[in-house]
This record gives sequence, C-alpha cells and structure tokens, in this order.
Amino acid sequence: MLKLPTKPNPLSINSLNLDTAKIPDSPKPSSQKPLIVKLDNVRKTYANGAVGLRDVNIELRQGDFKFITGHSGSGKSTLLKLLYGAEQATDGEVIVNGVNLNGLKGDNLAMLRRKIGIVFQDYKLVPRRTVSENVAFVLIAQGYTYKEIQRRIQPALKMVGLLHKADCFPEQLSGGEQQRTSIARAIVNTPPLVLADEPTGNLDADNAWQVIKILKKLNSFGVTVLLTTHDEQLVRAANHPVLHLQNGYIV
Repeated sequence: MLKLPTKPNPLSINSLNLDTAKIPDSPKPSSQKPLIVKLDNVRKTYANGAVGLRDVNIELRQGDFKFITGHSGSGKSTLLKLLYGAEQATDGEVIVNGVNLNGLKGDNLAMLRRKIGIVFQDYKLVPRRTVSENVAFVLIAQGYTYKEIQRRIQPALKMVGLLHKADCFPEQLSGGEQQRTSIARAIVNTPPLVLADEPTGNLDADNAWQVIKILKKLNSFGVTVLLTTHDEQLVRAANHPVLHLQNGYIV
C-alpha cells in the first residue's frame, strides 16, 4: 500500500468547497510563480513516419489557464499525451512539475501522474460503479485509506454539483453529468495540474459551459489548466490565452 504524504497538499481538498474557498487577493506576478509545464523544442514522430508535433515550445506556470486549439489531427491530443506520459517525445524535453518525462516509466511515471488530473472527451467511467465509486477509484489505486477517501469524495462531488447523484450509475446520468463526474475524479486528489482533452466535445452548449465554469473555478484556486478544444466560440467566451496548433506547429 502506498504511503500518504505527511505534509498537507497546499491545494487542500477543503478548498474545493465553493462556499468557503477564498481566492488570494494579491496573486504573484506570473513570472514569479513555479513553472508547472515546459516543452522545449519538442518533436514527436511516429513509427510510420507521421509527425505529430514539430519544434513545440510551451511554458505554463502555476495558476495559468490556457486553451490549445486546432483542427482534428493538428497534434492537440498528442501534446497532452506527452504531458502525462502516454507518449514519449522523439526530440526535445518535456518537463512536468519539475520532472523530465524523457524515458520516465514504471513507478516513477505513476508517481508523476498522481499530480495530474486528466479529463477525457469520452468520460472513461466504469459502467457498473456508482458516481462515488468512480470518483474514489483513483484514490483506491493510490492507496488512500477508506477514511481519507470518504473525506475527499463529498467536496469533490459538491464542486461539480453532483452530490445528489453520488449513488447513481453512469447510465442514469446525462452526458454533462458524466463529464462532471470525470472532472470530480480528476480533482479528488487535488492535483496542481489538470489536462482536459476536448472535454466539451460531446456536449451541448449549456453543458459545455458548465464544464468550463468548473475548470475556471478550479483555476481560481491556483490549479493550472491546459484544455484542448476546436470550439472557437467557447474559447472566446472563456477569455483565456490560446495556443493554436497547425500541422504540429504552434502558430
């Protein structure tokens, strides 16, 4: 069983309570905040010769919220996969939370992923598990005690507005509710970084905006958010910096 950290996470699970959380009055200038993500001249070439990314340079600091836009096949999902270790860069350096991912495998990669919340377009919920059980899954895998798991589930579900759906199964939820469940699962262990891969792609406009509002609220508590989307209208409404990918390049 994995040991729990002895020091409290600065992004305490209690800060997920929208009613009590406080946003800092005087945030530090961006240049003084810790560097969370850095891609340095990153290139990704697949075995068949296809190039997913070309000479990509990106920096995200604590508390940043950035969109990555681009057409299908432009490299958006490839970029996120590099950040959580599902793919390895062919050239260049990928650094997340101070860790260089080049060649990172096994337990070391698993430890890094504990500090990353991942939200997918297709939710990836376990059909025969309730909302609470789906959210608890990541904590169980990381060896948290039953008491700690129970302490964390309620504020995470409250954050996404699904406390009343805790005992429902995925098939009993709307698409928007399933996506909000996946967000609760991604944030229940209070990671400093959330990666969202087309999280609104299967949702109508109202549910898509609900997802964005949740991510914006998380960001206001200091969570760094990187979100891919092809919905330009949503990007304009959210009003955050945008990186555009085209044929593997940042343009």
